[in-house]
Amino acid sequence: MTISMCVVTYNSGGTVLEMLRSVYRHRGSYELKIFICDNASSDGTPDVIRQEFPDVTVIENGTNYGFGHGQNACLPYLGSDYHFIVNPDIIVNSDIFGEMAGYMQEHPDIVMAVPTYISTDGEKQFTPKLAPKIRYMVGGRLERFGGIFEKWRSIYTMRDDPPSDTVDIGFCSGCFMAVRTDIFLRMGGFDERYFLYNEDADITRMAQQYGRTVYTPQFSVTHLWERAYMKEHKYFFIQIESLLKYLWKWRSGGKYAKSYHRGAS
Repeated sequence: MTISMCVVTYNSGGTVLEMLRSVYRHRGSYELKIFICDNASSDGTPDVIRQEFPDVTVIENGTNYGFGHGQNACLPYLGSDYHFIVNPDIIVNSDIFGEMAGYMQEHPDIVMAVPTYISTDGEKQFTPKLAPKIRYMVGGRLERFGGIFEKWRSIYTMRDDPPSDTVDIGFCSGCFMAVRTDIFLRMGGFDERYFLYNEDADITRMAQQYGRTVYTPQFSVTHLWERAYMKEHKYFFIQIESLLKYLWKWRSGGKYAKSYHRGAS
């Protein structure tokens, strides 16, 4: 069993170092290839990674075209059995790569999986698990007012009835995601028409053409989770734009829609 992982960075030198240290503390005996794809950081992120982790492959993209484009930069180099998409603000507390890859190996119908995300204070994060809809986004923005907004958010995240075992979901968050590498390559990676947000919902939808996309609550990682779109208006507008792209792309009601990546014919 061979495993690869890719992290997209943008001025996240300190955060990604903590993430990598946690990975090295808990990695198993299998082959693990680590890619850092840097989207034109100005804080020296590539240099600090190379200094502390010389065996990590650092790819400098030169321009920030977004999360999906950054993740796709490693596509030509992938030859693993299982590939993990990991945010720089993740901390692993166990051999999560071996555990999740082993689980997928035992369940060949699963093509994509996500674990439980836990905050640093130990609280479970209720991230989206259903396919995106406009009312779910509105609910996430306005849930603090309660009522129907809180209800929409609860439905979106399955908060009121959290699964205790593996369950099929419509949205695998890209904070920490496992995918069969051959399927990831067959899909062409992420659709680069999304700069940020909903590219993970989109690739979940594409992956469902090949097998099950699941939430595996028996596995967990720590996630710092800033929810930037709740703090700065510019991220909220980016989220709206991405949601509209997602809804337009999948407007046919489930028919397979091709991805797009830079340089594709």
